[in-house]
Amino acid sequence: MSENEGVRLQKVLAQAGVASRRASEELIEQGRVQVDGKVVTEQGRRINPETAVVHVDGLRVQIREDVVTIALNKPYGMLSTMEDDLGRPCVGDLVRSRKERLFHVGRLDAETEGLLLLTNDGELAHRLMHPSYNVKKTYLAEVPGPLEKGLNKKLKEGIELEDGLAKVDSFKLISSVPGKALVEIVLHEGRKHIVRRLMETAGFPVQSLVRVAVGGVSLGNQRPGSMRVLNRQEVGGLYKLVGL
Repeated sequence: MSENEGVRLQKVLAQAGVASRRASEELIEQGRVQVDGKVVTEQGRRINPETAVVHVDGLRVQIREDVVTIALNKPYGMLSTMEDDLGRPCVGDLVRSRKERLFHVGRLDAETEGLLLLTNDGELAHRLMHPSYNVKKTYLAEVPGPLEKGLNKKLKEGIELEDGLAKVDSFKLISSVPGKALVEIVLHEGRKHIVRRLMETAGFPVQSLVRVAVGGVSLGNQRPGSMRVLNRQEVGGLYKLVGL
């Protein structure tokens, strides 16, 4: 860009919350900043925040102020839609007052609670949902107990469903009481009701289900219905996960 066009890189980094301007200058000097795939070491470099792709220490930084990614703890009974013709509670009700035009990254059925990502970054959303990127989702499920011996192996090897083989990336017993077991299920499948169908076919129908993580983003202690904007490390991790 010409000398008077664009915004100085250290200012962009500071506005994005990476570091102060002075500390950002040090990052640039140390060769830890890339712009459009090339390392930048000269001070005063100007960029266009609308089009430039900036990485710091290998993680992409979202520098556009109008782009946001949000973690929502979707409550039980709420639809994963932005509006509903029948007036039923839906995700759109929670974000209608926000200035950004957000959309949900995938869906959770009404009976499933937990982490649902919302964003206005179309490319990120597309890649997170595309099966070729194998983005892992983590669920906590309550199922009838006790669990049968070899269930872990069976789920990892795969179970044939009506629309093909389905298998988990990992399966772990978290706790159990007489008649009930809490299990952790990690899989990158995106087919409709995949966790419920998989466990029911295995003989352990899900009684309650919560998604607690998508990639490296965790639900943590968020209350049902609450939202939070992802921090820089979380957004950078999602970009890295899908090759952006």
